[in-house]
Amino acid sequence: MFQSIPGWWIWFYYICPIAWTLRGVICSQLGDVETIIVGPGFEGTVKKYLEVTFGYGPNMIGASIAALVGFCLLFFTVFALSVKFLNFQKR
Repeated sequence: MFQSIPGWWIWFYYICPIAWTLRGVICSQLGDVETIIVGPGFEGTVKKYLEVTFGYGPNMIGASIAALVGFCLLFFTVFALSVKFLNFQKR
């Protein structure tokens, strides 16, 4: 599935919000396309190409949404705690 990503960098793929956004967009826009495509080493539908090449199935949209909501909650929590506990005003 991730042949071009070295093993020690795979963690970065999973913590990157842009990767989750692209995964969700690709799955939602192309995940149900049944158009036949022919390329070097592959012949089948766009849906099958996404499953074989990237491992993107129809259930990946929910995982992408959950990950993106989790990122939003994490960033908001870090921001709120930073505003609460870091006070740089000196009086």
